[in-house]
Amino acid sequence: MSIETIVSAKKLPEALHDGPVTLLVRDRATLLPWYRTVLGFVEQANGPTRSVLGAPGGAPLVILQDAGSARGHDPRTAGLFHVAYLMPSREDLARWVAHLAAKQIPIDGASDHLVSEAFYLHDPEGNGIEVYRDRPRAEWRRDGEGVAMDTLPADIQGLLTLGTRLEDRFDTAPAGTTVGHVHLKVADLAATKAFYIDALGFDLMATYPGALFVAAGGYHHHLGLNVWQSRGRPRVAGTETGLIETTLVLPGGTGIDTAAGRLSNAGFEVVASGADAIATDPAGLKLRLIAGVAAAEALAG
Repeated sequence: MSIETIVSAKKLPEALHDGPVTLLVRDRATLLPWYRTVLGFVEQANGPTRSVLGAPGGAPLVILQDAGSARGHDPRTAGLFHVAYLMPSREDLARWVAHLAAKQIPIDGASDHLVSEAFYLHDPEGNGIEVYRDRPRAEWRRDGEGVAMDTLPADIQGLLTLGTRLEDRFDTAPAGTTVGHVHLKVADLAATKAFYIDALGFDLMATYPGALFVAAGGYHHHLGLNVWQSRGRPRVAGTETGLIETTLVLPGGTGIDTAAGRLSNAGFEVVASGADAIATDPAGLKLRLIAGVAAAEALAG
């Protein structure tokens, strides 16, 4: 089934992009070598209770925070559906696919979404992961300002063939790897729309049964928001492993006060501190707004 394209007014800065996600984990010692072997991430910073991971010389991509006594995440409650790591090119994705095949690393699935080619898997604690590459924007099918997406079979064999033919093989994630988008499990779509679109100011790019896809600057989506497993089941912060917070990076801090003010005026919980603000969405999920890349890196460091 194709995704219906819908458009709404832009309010957030066009250069907005996703920053690192922070996860509460039970066994950091097991997760670290998994992220290194499977995704090619390295430890950019570490401390007694957390590790910051990313590509060598690249931006922070995920922060692993020790869970203490928190119980395992119930997949039927709001939280992380997946964090999507965006490879710089199709060749980079192909190298990674060839790496998976050589290491016999299992995946959950692979899809062609018209705008992108994507592979899905999960880490040892069940946190969902997507690794993908975008097609050039000129190739995206648009309806007004929205973007047409679909879920079609991926060209796995084509990527595998390309990856095995390339001279350079996958060792570590390319420095240009970013968090392309984050897909969240939420509790109620109407309340979610009121937070992320009506108040925060994302554009509604597309819908799918039980899901919204929102973005700034004409991107296909910076956030996916679904109730497929979690309808009516908000998250209680700090009681389960999994997602602690999602980060959005606004260029130079442009619009943080305005966006945080819109959320506060709409009755949502917002705590502002210096160059960032942390808001709580209707599903109990934390969203941090950060002023520029340097501030995001300082937060992760």
